[in-house]
Amino acid sequence: MGGKLILLVEDSPDDELLTIRALKKNNIANEVVVVRDGVEALDFLLGRRAYADRNPKDLPQLVLLDLKLPKFDGLEVLRQVREDERTCLLPVVIFSSSKEESDLVECYRLGANSYIRKPIDFVQFSNAIKSLGLYWLVLNEAPSSSGTP
Repeated sequence: MGGKLILLVEDSPDDELLTIRALKKNNIANEVVVVRDGVEALDFLLGRRAYADRNPKDLPQLVLLDLKLPKFDGLEVLRQVREDERTCLLPVVIFSSSKEESDLVECYRLGANSYIRKPIDFVQFSNAIKSLGLYWLVLNEAPSSSGTP
């Protein structure tokens, strides 16, 4: 499953470590770029500030987005991703520990592709990552970043 970048937007070092460990355990060898707040996520995706030398057309195959982030929360990141024509088609999976129904509803309203609650148990967490990787990185057919054939 190599060659397709995953952007992990996660401020918790423990959840970052668990996610990367689960990816490796399930032989998902994709490059993972980790950003730790909403501003950094948007800077990466849009090629701004510290990421100004990155080609913004070179988008990740998948964004794993936590909701509870510093600076801009995940909802604001999602809102801005969907409003920008360069990133509006990007697969965004909310990967959050939030159990708030209002968060789930708002994520889908803003255009999230999927909402997955982070399991507490590592085996369940690992299985969730395995299923997520299989679907979004292997089975899913995504349009090109421009949306044109």
